[in-house]
Amino acid sequence: MDIQTWAFVFIASSFTLYLIIAVWAKAHTTADFYIASGRIHPLTNGMAGAANWMSAASFISLAGMISLMGYDSSVYLMGWTGGFVLLALLLAPYLKQLGEYTVAGFFARRFGASARIVAVVFTVFISFVYVAGQMRGVGLVFARFLDVDISLGVLLGMIIVFVYAVWGGMKGITYTQVAQYCVLIFAFLLPAFFTSFSLTGHWLPQLGLGASLNDSNVYLLDKLDALSVELGFSRFTESHQVILDRISIAAALMMGTAGLPHVITRFFTVARVKDARISIAYALVFIALLYSVAPAVGAFAKVNIIQSINGSELLGVAMEHQPTWLENWQQLSLVSWFDNNGDQRLFYSGDLRNEVFINQDIVMLASPELADLPNWVVALLAAGGLAAALSTAAGLVLVISSTLAHDLIKQTYAKNLSERQELKIARISVVLVIVAAGYLGVRPPALVTEVVAIAFGLAASTLFPALIFGIFVRRIAWPAVLAGMLVGFGFSLFYIVFFKFLAVQYNHVDYWLFGISPEGIGSLGMLLNFSTAWLLQYKCKPAPLSAQTMVLRLRRP
Repeated sequence: MDIQTWAFVFIASSFTLYLIIAVWAKAHTTADFYIASGRIHPLTNGMAGAANWMSAASFISLAGMISLMGYDSSVYLMGWTGGFVLLALLLAPYLKQLGEYTVAGFFARRFGASARIVAVVFTVFISFVYVAGQMRGVGLVFARFLDVDISLGVLLGMIIVFVYAVWGGMKGITYTQVAQYCVLIFAFLLPAFFTSFSLTGHWLPQLGLGASLNDSNVYLLDKLDALSVELGFSRFTESHQVILDRISIAAALMMGTAGLPHVITRFFTVARVKDARISIAYALVFIALLYSVAPAVGAFAKVNIIQSINGSELLGVAMEHQPTWLENWQQLSLVSWFDNNGDQRLFYSGDLRNEVFINQDIVMLASPELADLPNWVVALLAAGGLAAALSTAAGLVLVISSTLAHDLIKQTYAKNLSERQELKIARISVVLVIVAAGYLGVRPPALVTEVVAIAFGLAASTLFPALIFGIFVRRIAWPAVLAGMLVGFGFSLFYIVFFKFLAVQYNHVDYWLFGISPEGIGSLGMLLNFSTAWLLQYKCKPAPLSAQTMVLRLRRP
């Protein structure tokens, strides 16, 4: 069978499984809908948390980023995994102990009713920025493997998320995410095993990355460095970033991970505080299965891209012999070729000789074709990419809808709503959020990884400091925390929008503040947030005694 037929089989089968699970795990109460009634086993929750976390950015874009950036991309691996450690140590156990449904609920209990509205605004804004990248990833996979328009692909993804999010809520999403994790990890690892063996003779990609090439004494990384230098790229194994920028990006990703509402809420679904910590440990193990392989996948892809476009002699393949994968992705305008010198040959390089431009979001999805793997392996990757994007999209959609239905409507404007009415409003909110998320997927503000980086920067500069203050500084009051959040958010958002959208021509290290890129500016915004709130607390009245008592009780072992 061809790739399209295999893709249809795998995608249809996986979607059928997700829908069956959603029907089986239907939410009957608001507790079911918001936090699965807090009855999820830590192992199950850890696997669901890993799927919730490993988004389109991890599955689809991470390998492409590693392929194009080389060693400099390691900050993303360190930042994203380090954030889970912060979450386990500083946030999740304490927030779970409070027993709220949402992050905004914690703000209301700790800082007062007015804090709830502010938390709702930040939670919804950050989550919408993040969900745009996920829906875009869904569209990319559908467009390539089912030969449909990206917009139609986004629409199909919206329909699937609609069914199991509206029907099952957090309960249905949790068990669906377990299935999605199994699909995505199998789909990610299997092509990596085959590619590693075909290039190095080692089945384990982690070993293949450090091994020599088949029928050669040259190590793969040495070969990649030599090719990179010859073709005008930076050395794959060397860093070329300003050290302060590397630290800033890693810090922004760590704090952003710990502050993302859909990640935090995942650990409200277990029964005990101890279970929240155990869930995070399981999640890190499940995440490591993918993240430890991603560098190898990126390196393998870089070698295969160069060889398939430039040929063994590095002279460029003739136009009539262009690789099939390149032709397929050109049809979606995600790869472009310009015959600048008129020699009718393709050439890929990192300097002025370059004639082929590749969107980094397609590298992972194209990797099985690059390695000439069987059609069914190529199609399996499509099902995995969809599982990764949909699992995170569903988690984000639920967080936004829960925040709107529970915090904004039930707790603020319609406190007399019955549980049945609230559940109905929550489901309606899911529908509205999915429509908005789909629009952002069709018209994303940037590449998948860039969109995600913006979300992390904003979470790091707003929610993370406020949560830390709320848990560990008992005297600090809402005015000081609010001022810090506004300063951190305003600074980070302005910096990102200026360099990413308003003045793209200046988006270079020579113009960045202290050499910090927009992807890392959230760490500086976080410091401004902390500093502003800390200084202003001495000018404001201390928190009410009831709030201080709650903080002490919250931190009691």
